[in-house]
Amino acid sequence: MLYFLQQLANAVPVAALYAALAFGYAIAFAVTRRADLTYGALFAFAGQTFVLFADFGWNRLWLVMPAALGLGAAAALSFGLGAGLVAGRYVMRPLAFSSANTVVVASLGCLLVLMETARLASETRSLWLPPFLNANVVFWDDPSFPVTLTVIQLGNTALMAALVAAGHWFLTHSRAGRFWRAVSEDRGAAALCGVDAATVYIVAYGAASLIAALCGILAASYYGNMDFGTGLTFGVKVLFIAAIGGQASPLYAALGAAGIGLLETLWSAYGPILWRDFVIFGFLVIVLAVTRKEKVIP
Repeated sequence: MLYFLQQLANAVPVAALYAALAFGYAIAFAVTRRADLTYGALFAFAGQTFVLFADFGWNRLWLVMPAALGLGAAAALSFGLGAGLVAGRYVMRPLAFSSANTVVVASLGCLLVLMETARLASETRSLWLPPFLNANVVFWDDPSFPVTLTVIQLGNTALMAALVAAGHWFLTHSRAGRFWRAVSEDRGAAALCGVDAATVYIVAYGAASLIAALCGILAASYYGNMDFGTGLTFGVKVLFIAAIGGQASPLYAALGAAGIGLLETLWSAYGPILWRDFVIFGFLVIVLAVTRKEKVIP
């Protein structure tokens, strides 16, 4: 029983990460209805940039650890948001309302550019952060098997949950959120009412890029490293996960992603871990096939 409770506790940070990633992805997807691999690449790129600049601040500038981490976070946010806006403005927006296959190919090109940029910047090295904020917080004080989480796990979970809650409130209560909902529901009708759909798209893509960058920083701070392949796997999972929760509804996408995070953690605890990704992707494909609605996406 205590082992099961520990696995539920372990699932909370993973579910929060998936939920925040899916929430950000759905913000951009809602205004284009096109699958975009760039989002996962931005997540991985921001995580790698965070580790790279934190290492630079520590080893080259001789900063204390909090200052080095702050430098890494500032660089990751700047480069992650900047890369997202450039990709959204000059690559994705001109193609956003064309063929879905065109967008996928263009996003794959953006992915390769970001991946190679991060690899060349780090000189093909795998950099690691030292562990920090790793003190245990005990939830069930049993001498034989205490149920615990670390401070950084709890902090990351709280920040990601706050990010989703604040984003949902902004989308549902602000003027900008009203414009976003109008464009996501019918961009033609929104344009007739005076809403600049192109500007809404760029802002939505920028918001999604910012969320991806924040999640990349938080994930890298916990895991200590961000391999581009791992980050891309997260991004592809989010693409499938958000589809189950509702790609055009950020809150539902986040809830669906949190459920998959729980399922993935329980499989890692009780099933063969080598089959984890195969089972998760297989489950997502089956659910998508069963729940698919036949309709034309303009």
